[in-house]
Amino acid sequence: IQAAWNLKTRALTEMVYVDEIDMDQEGIAEMILDENAIAQVARPGTSLKLPGTSQGGGPSPAVRPVTQSGRPITGFVRPSTQGGRPSTMEQAIRTPRTALTARPITSASGGYVRPGTASMLTNPDGPFINLSRLNLTKYAQKPKLAKALFEYIFHHENDIKNALDLAALATEYAQFKDWWWKVQIGKCYYRLGLYREAEKQFKSALKQQDMVDTILYLAKVYVRLDQPVTALNLFKQGLERFPGEVTLLCGIARIYEEMNNISSAAEYYKEVLKQDNTHVEAIACIGSNHFYSDQPEIALRFYRRLLQMGVYNCQLFNNLGLCCFYAQQYDMTLSSFERALFLAENEEETADVWYNLGHVAVGIGDLNLAYQCFKLTLVNNNNYAEAYNNLAVLEMRKGHTEQARALLQTASSLAPHMYEPHFNVAILSEKVGDLQRSYTAAQKSEEAFPGHVDTQQLIKQLKEHFAML
Repeated sequence: IQAAWNLKTRALTEMVYVDEIDMDQEGIAEMILDENAIAQVARPGTSLKLPGTSQGGGPSPAVRPVTQSGRPITGFVRPSTQGGRPSTMEQAIRTPRTALTARPITSASGGYVRPGTASMLTNPDGPFINLSRLNLTKYAQKPKLAKALFEYIFHHENDIKNALDLAALATEYAQFKDWWWKVQIGKCYYRLGLYREAEKQFKSALKQQDMVDTILYLAKVYVRLDQPVTALNLFKQGLERFPGEVTLLCGIARIYEEMNNISSAAEYYKEVLKQDNTHVEAIACIGSNHFYSDQPEIALRFYRRLLQMGVYNCQLFNNLGLCCFYAQQYDMTLSSFERALFLAENEEETADVWYNLGHVAVGIGDLNLAYQCFKLTLVNNNNYAEAYNNLAVLEMRKGHTEQARALLQTASSLAPHMYEPHFNVAILSEKVGDLQRSYTAAQKSEEAFPGHVDTQQLIKQLKEHFAML
């Protein structure tokens, strides 16, 4: 049975796209009228939903593990990929109302003050500013105060509606000549999910004032609209006006990485390091690419560079331990993992370290230690699909077929995007004579990883057997 010996830190949670559903005529009409709708089937190499269609020749899941959306595991955690518009009403309700609490503001200011000053009263038991009493028209006519007030409402209170009202009044008072307010209106539209309206505001602001920040915001809109090629062209146009700008180079590298074009992403990360040789994201991503390209010694140099720069966390020592192990520097392997366990801030990070320690145990041939490490992984994170898969392989080696089957079913249900559990179920079912279940699992494995040769051979054997019957 092929084990899922994929090495990963799993520090990044990717968005899961909903499968395509059947729509009635009313739903189709709504989609046609919706400016923010995204095409269900995009052309190859133009979508972030199907990065496997990229023309860049990215790594396969057998070499580099992928997330549920099909993207390869990145070398750096990016908050932008963890956010997004709430897809369900339950998620929208859970969204915090303010920066401090998820509950709505219920306490009001005292009633013993004049109405004109009640809105700006500071109360120890209440909010710093009572937004419901603000006269936005009055403050919009004071540009300096209006900008500070907008920043407070937008970033601290997270009240996008009032922030948008203030920005609209202020830009009207400025006779639509202040580019800063147009950018802020675009940010509000982006947070509200009105991406086409945000695009118009950012483009108008760029015509008045060419700014790097505005280019980055406009690129975020195109990425959310699933138009990575347009975002790439925008970044490259920005580089013509701002040569060597690190943020633009890094934005191009991120999009290439999300499109599974790892070689182009690595080139742009190298360009980033030519401009700023202390850029943590570029160093980490290049090191990760070298590791998955069977060059752990070179990856070790990049991670050591991060250590010299003062980066001191669990993920870095976890990666150092893996690089040392595969570079055959065994004296540093266990000490790096011990430091990673010491620095782990939550149970998920601890589970990642124990999972990789299980791989080290498999590499040295101590299967009992590997079994204990994978068990400790599940103790810290009960939804770790890779650990279930590898425990199933170890159980199969002991001859415990039913336990292995149960573990594989758990792994495949937790991570349907992984091909290893489906393939292992197919092999296991084929050995015990359940050919129908084996064929179904093999098809799921092929769907998750079309280029897996062993799956293709198994399907061919099963088809020949069915033809004989």
